[in-house]
Amino acid sequence: MATYHGPRCRICRRHGVKLFLKGTRCSTDKCAFERRPYGPGQHGQRRRRKPSDYGIQLKEKQKTKRLYGVLEKQFRNYYAEADRQRGITGENLLRLLERRLDNIVYRLGFAYSRSAARALVVHGHITVNGRKVDIPSYSVKVGDEVVVRDRSQKLHEVRMSVDAKSGVGTVDWLELDPKRFVGRVLELPSRDQIPSPVSEQLIVNFYSR
Repeated sequence: MATYHGPRCRICRRHGVKLFLKGTRCSTDKCAFERRPYGPGQHGQRRRRKPSDYGIQLKEKQKTKRLYGVLEKQFRNYYAEADRQRGITGENLLRLLERRLDNIVYRLGFAYSRSAARALVVHGHITVNGRKVDIPSYSVKVGDEVVVRDRSQKLHEVRMSVDAKSGVGTVDWLELDPKRFVGRVLELPSRDQIPSPVSEQLIVNFYSR
């Protein structure tokens, strides 16, 4: 499946949940999901048949892919790796997705959305342990230090995003120093530390068919 380039608000409306794909706009009255909380298209408000178990599982997988900005082949690879690891497969999957560098940049508040975080990484604005990393899927480890490069700290979008994030805090398994634009991975997240609207067991059921 190719990268989706259409309106992001349609994704939230299609899945019936706000995925915050457009950053701060999702928290304002301009959010399309708030104004039209039903499916997109001319038949969006029409009452639909109850979906099958397979349909529910497929929709959950698609939603998770769109949430983290991952393509189909990448997502299958993440699931295969999660299945090989010890522990609960669904939690392993979410943990692998959360460890992506673009997600870490987003969680730390260096960008308003994961797509914006992905752009920061690709354009070389981020370093990991002092080394420039421009691969969004780079897997960050415990103890790694993620930093916005000195020349990039002057970007208006970055400064505004960090100021907003420093006022509300970040997730428990990350540490942020907003004055130095430095983040650190304290530990691997447990399921209750991952604030994602995902039912991972449905995804496991989908791939276990």
